[in-house]
Amino acid sequence: MKLFPRSAFGQTVLLIGFLLLINQVVSYLSVAIYVIKPNLEQINQLLAKQVKVVFIDGGDANFNPQLAEAFHRETGIGVYREQDALMLGLADAAYYPYLSMQMTELLEGEAEVRISQGEEYLFWIRPPQAPQLWVKIPLHGLEEASFYPLIFYLVVIGGLSVAGGYLFVRQLNRPLKALQKAAIDVSRGKFPEPLKEQGSSEIVSVTQAFNRMSTGIKQLESDRSLLMAGISHDLRTPLTRIRLASEMMSEDEDYLKEGIEKDIDDMNSIIDQFIDYIRHDMMEKSRICQMNTLIREVVELEKSDQHQLHLDLRELPKVPMVYPAIKRVLTNLIQNAYKYSEQDVEVRSGHDKQRGVVYFTVSDRGPGISEKDVERLFQPFTQGDTARGTKGSGLGLAIIKRIVDGHGGRVSLSNRRGGGLEARVELPVAE
Repeated sequence: MKLFPRSAFGQTVLLIGFLLLINQVVSYLSVAIYVIKPNLEQINQLLAKQVKVVFIDGGDANFNPQLAEAFHRETGIGVYREQDALMLGLADAAYYPYLSMQMTELLEGEAEVRISQGEEYLFWIRPPQAPQLWVKIPLHGLEEASFYPLIFYLVVIGGLSVAGGYLFVRQLNRPLKALQKAAIDVSRGKFPEPLKEQGSSEIVSVTQAFNRMSTGIKQLESDRSLLMAGISHDLRTPLTRIRLASEMMSEDEDYLKEGIEKDIDDMNSIIDQFIDYIRHDMMEKSRICQMNTLIREVVELEKSDQHQLHLDLRELPKVPMVYPAIKRVLTNLIQNAYKYSEQDVEVRSGHDKQRGVVYFTVSDRGPGISEKDVERLFQPFTQGDTARGTKGSGLGLAIIKRIVDGHGGRVSLSNRRGGGLEARVELPVAE
């Protein structure tokens, strides 16, 4: 379980909330220490003086009920023995240690303070001069609800501050979200429109740098495509002349003619692979498609008399994809399986709900490859080991990886038990 957010947005909101919490606690303690506490101490001092006045003639020994009754009528302050005090409300009064300690210091002896609340606040004090007696002193205008406005103020200010901080950070984070999405698009071979320059000066600077970088990469891709197209065109012209010349060779030179035509076909195939590698398959817009439909379509087109294609298709959710590009991926994988295996080829599909991906696999019963060569085979112009043969330009798997990466997916190779190779392509499910 993650206790702290990892995004800058979540961390900033959490920091603002934490700082506000500290501020509220400090504010509450400050009011309690510098406002409430002095008022209580002042009240306690006044109460102590009144108690001293009550017992100015002595303590419990000089207690006169008639005099106490007359004093109560004139001042509202009552003096009662403990049994009478319990009947008059002392039993419901709450004990206050801090006030009792302070009263002990003011009266220079062990004292106890209790408070009960009804229509008015009643302070019950057991003085050191007469431990068997309780002095009841009523106070008007002191209500417990008087502290509620302070708590309400702190809660409202804290809530408004957190809400304001949330909106501010969200607005600050919006350009970063757009920048993240655009960066992902560029990494997949897509080139979005220049981002709107907004936000703080630092974010505007980063956005400007990103826009320049995106424009430069787009121009570089265009130059590379133009260069490769020009080279391919210039190569095909002499190849065509060579093919025409070979057609004019005599029958005695048929063995040379066949070799020349085979070499020409190989060179044309290599040129086509070069063009496939640099072509912008991901420039087309993706759409939500059913993977099994694509698999059936490709399998129907790639049927072979020399091989059997076995299908094992499970129920799949739809996925966003550039249909022609993924079709090219599956076609290349099936053709590779035909090339390196004389046995049947299996095509399976499935759905990994936990990881949120749809996948398909193409498996053969060929010789397999070395484990150390698996990642290397996805690099351009890299061919497999001698077990899988060394024909071709080494661009087939590089083309597949480029297309799958452009979809935010993953392609992998693994050797099968009993021999053979399995290629697995995973694509994220549509949200």
